[in-house]
Order: sequence, then C-alpha cells, then structure tokens
Amino acid sequence: MDTYSKWAAAKLYTPKAPITGADLLNDQVFPFFSSMDMRLIRMLTDRGTEYCGRFEAHDYELYLGVNGIGHTKTKARHPQTNGICELFHKTILNEFYQVAFRRKLYQSLEELQADLDTWIDSYNTQRTHQGKMCSGRTPMQTLLEGKSLWAEKVGQLN
Repeated sequence: MDTYSKWAAAKLYTPKAPITGADLLNDQVFPFFSSMDMRLIRMLTDRGTEYCGRFEAHDYELYLGVNGIGHTKTKARHPQTNGICELFHKTILNEFYQVAFRRKLYQSLEELQADLDTWIDSYNTQRTHQGKMCSGRTPMQTLLEGKSLWAEKVGQLN
C-alpha cells in the first residue's frame, strides 16, 4: 500500500471512547505523518468526552501528552470553530453514506470499510476542492505543497 492509500484509509470504529481516538492516532495518523517526514504538533478537537478528560485518567489526553502533542479544544457550542471538519462530515454523509446505503445492503463492517476506503482515496487524491486552503487542488496536493510551510513553522518553534 503506497503512502496515498495509507492516508486514504479511514478505519471505521464502532465504540466512541477515548481509547478509540488514541488507537486511530497510533495506527493511522502518526504513521501517515511519519511517512511524510512530518510530525503532529497540535490536535484540535471538539469537547466530547472521547477527547477531553483528566490527563492522568483519560486515554486520549494521555496519548497526546506522552507524544508531546498539544491539545486545543473548540469553543463550546461553536461548530464553526472547526468548520472544515464539519463540512467534511456533511460531505461524507451526503456523498458516501447516503448513496452507499441506498445502493447496497452491507453484510459486514469490512465490506463497508472497503467501499469507504475507495471513496476517501478518491476524495483525497483525485477530487479537487475549492475551499480557501485547497484552491482547486486535491487535499494530497495541498499537503505536499504545504510541507515547506509546515517545516518553516516547526523550525520557528525549535
């Protein structure tokens, strides 16, 4: 599996728990950024209990702390703070889930996972986006072209 396909994979989870978020970071997010010679500096999440809690007793907070990742939380009842994520949720609902569940009766989570992986790969590497960050590029093109800016910002932190 190449770097792009690894990024395209978005593991479906059934539980909504702190360990689930930590598992996603450990198994998918950190390895992807490492393969791109990048590291995470800060995570932005909503204030859900799966992301927020006492550092010493919360799997997600502990995982971020152990890995030296800062944690910023959105303002309560202001989803626009993380608008890009909210827009992605709307897009994946309208363009993938609603369409997929009309066309196919899934027999397993693995079957749904395979179709989701294909859709996300297309979303990230083939479909251009018109938002202010992508400006007509794919998300992968935007990431690759932004690596030098990322390196500059990280260099200023050291």
